[in-house]
Amino acid sequence: MPRRRCRFVGFQPGFSYFQPVGAMMGEVVLKVEELESLRLKDLLGLEQSEAAKEMGISQPTFHRILKEARRKVADALVNGKALRIEGGDYVLKTAAWGVPPCRRRRRGPPWQP
Repeated sequence: MPRRRCRFVGFQPGFSYFQPVGAMMGEVVLKVEELESLRLKDLLGLEQSEAAKEMGISQPTFHRILKEARRKVADALVNGKALRIEGGDYVLKTAAWGVPPCRRRRRGPPWQP
């Protein structure tokens, strides 16, 4: 089994669910590290190599995470699905107390321990 590196996330989303108005056609789960990849690349405009360094992963891994995140968001928008943000392997970066050890989060909002 390959070793998985923790992905560093630089913000706490204050939300965990988006739902279209009207009939909902299902749900897509977006991992927290996938949301972070969208934030770094598409919102902040970082190059993939810079964004990968921010997350503590390789550039090819960042590309795979970003590609999957974009696919999930497109699926939700085009097909009228709700978008749930939760889970993944990540560590929240904070300046106050450093970086905690990695732990896998499967359920619940990302900002709850």
